[in-house]
Amino acid sequence: MLNSWVPVEPGSDFPIQNLPVGRMRPRAGAGRLAVAIGSHAVDVGALAASTSRDAVELLAAPVLNPFLAAGPQVWGSVRGWLTELLSQERWRSAVEPHLYPLAEVDLLLPFEVADYVDFYSSENHATNLGTILRPNEPPLMPNWKHLPVGYHGRAGTVAVSGTPFRRPRGQRPETDGPPSFGPSRKLDIETEVGFVVGVPSELGTPVPVTSFADHVFGVVLVNDWSARDLQAWEYRPLGPFLAKSFLTSISPWVVPLAALQSARTAPPEGDVPRLPYLREDPAHPWGLDIDIQVSLNGHLVSEAPFATTYWTPAQQLAHMTVNGASIRTGDLYASGTVSGPGPGQYGSFMEVSWNGTRPLTLPDGTQRSFLEDGDVVTLTARASGEDGVPVGFGSCEGRVLPALG
Repeated sequence: MLNSWVPVEPGSDFPIQNLPVGRMRPRAGAGRLAVAIGSHAVDVGALAASTSRDAVELLAAPVLNPFLAAGPQVWGSVRGWLTELLSQERWRSAVEPHLYPLAEVDLLLPFEVADYVDFYSSENHATNLGTILRPNEPPLMPNWKHLPVGYHGRAGTVAVSGTPFRRPRGQRPETDGPPSFGPSRKLDIETEVGFVVGVPSELGTPVPVTSFADHVFGVVLVNDWSARDLQAWEYRPLGPFLAKSFLTSISPWVVPLAALQSARTAPPEGDVPRLPYLREDPAHPWGLDIDIQVSLNGHLVSEAPFATTYWTPAQQLAHMTVNGASIRTGDLYASGTVSGPGPGQYGSFMEVSWNGTRPLTLPDGTQRSFLEDGDVVTLTARASGEDGVPVGFGSCEGRVLPALG
């Protein structure tokens, strides 16, 4: 089993089998690219310069985008270089000057977000919401099993984990009469997995499912916060808008697809044949066995299994580009809320509380249907890595502040 000479505590998210890439800022200094190992971060730009690494220009850039654009060959080469330096004791003296304890750095948004797309790919979640919101109709719309449903979000409101936000305001439906205006009364989370595009595509050239790993570098956790009451009023007929655009939180470390090869799994079998452009090779599926933990104010609320997601990230990318739309370096697209088949596996408070009809009781005796001011939501996750060593994603966290006014 591969081990690093940098100490890695048992249960750490960041063993040498992971090597996620992000962006840090020492308490005295500017932002720089980093790789997480155990409880430390490596300044990869300075390390590349000191060891005369070929990719020094990419690794010394202020954001990840130039490295992301370089493509799989460079990604693999840099990963191999870092694995050697961190696993072989003879490189200790070269690496140690560029190691920073994570407790002594600020973690920044790792890349400039070019565009943001959010999907709706968990059948369990879509069925639950359809049952809650349309109890006298089929829970899934007729198109749902034929294509990955999605919408475009606001790239400018994607923020790194730890960014607090104010409760959004907007028009809220009322039982009788016209809508009112004010703070959301049904502020919610959406527990998601996001995919970071590295290599762009040309306008007019679709990306087939077989080319997913040629374009996508890695994976982050996503919380696409949602104002359910605002959404209920505005989403017909054009879909989510202000109810989703106020903040999307992502974890600060981008876990490479290379670290998740052992987590690959087949998606759930469907009862509707997929069109040819959405069919994956059964021998090489891009479902991922990732277990996501959702905590509210430090209390575990749910464990959502990403392996149950109906549409894979490769199918999502293929659908997103099949009309000729291009992708750009720094594009982020997310899975949509991840929910398992039963209670304890739901990825939103809309489901956990069944739209407020079954409030959640926390260990301190307080109850929640939706989020209150001061609440802190934290997402963490684990997947199987090389040698059977679990790899983690860090945390994706946010705190609710009172609305303005």
